[in-house]
Amino acid sequence: MQRPAIDPALRRVLAGSATVGRLLDLCEENYQLLRTLAPQLRSLRGHHSAFAAHEGPDLHLEILEQSRYTTTLRLTYFFDELAGRAADPDATLRAYHDARQVEVLDLRQGALPVAPAFSPPGLDRKWKANLFVSKWLCFSVVGGYRFQSVAVKPGHGSARIVSAA
Repeated sequence: MQRPAIDPALRRVLAGSATVGRLLDLCEENYQLLRTLAPQLRSLRGHHSAFAAHEGPDLHLEILEQSRYTTTLRLTYFFDELAGRAADPDATLRAYHDARQVEVLDLRQGALPVAPAFSPPGLDRKWKANLFVSKWLCFSVVGGYRFQSVAVKPGHGSARIVSAA
């Protein structure tokens, strides 16, 4: 039997409309999912690349800032295109370790309409951006992606890590 794609607790959060309380619950769920992807998040530095057992693009994580209570990171896939490498989706996230929350600081993606350009104010926009990230994190966890503490140089896929899911 296959594990459900969305955790039952997250399913309850997603069942209603956007409220501040539901947004905080969603940010808490996203923190738990991110910590599943990167269990050693607080100690990571630099660029990391991970892939799952299925065929798909590598998932890239770049630590932008690491402090005592927060980690600011970029999470993306890179696709080779005629004009170079395209990142999509491309999210800048801040993990608040003391509050166990993840906030979407910036989200650029072409698949689902969140907003023409993500702008922080507005409960509905924050809800949609965090909902998108939540579903992406769920997909990544179920797909078996995991980041370890070994950093790789940007653009080098040679230190790819597989973990048993």
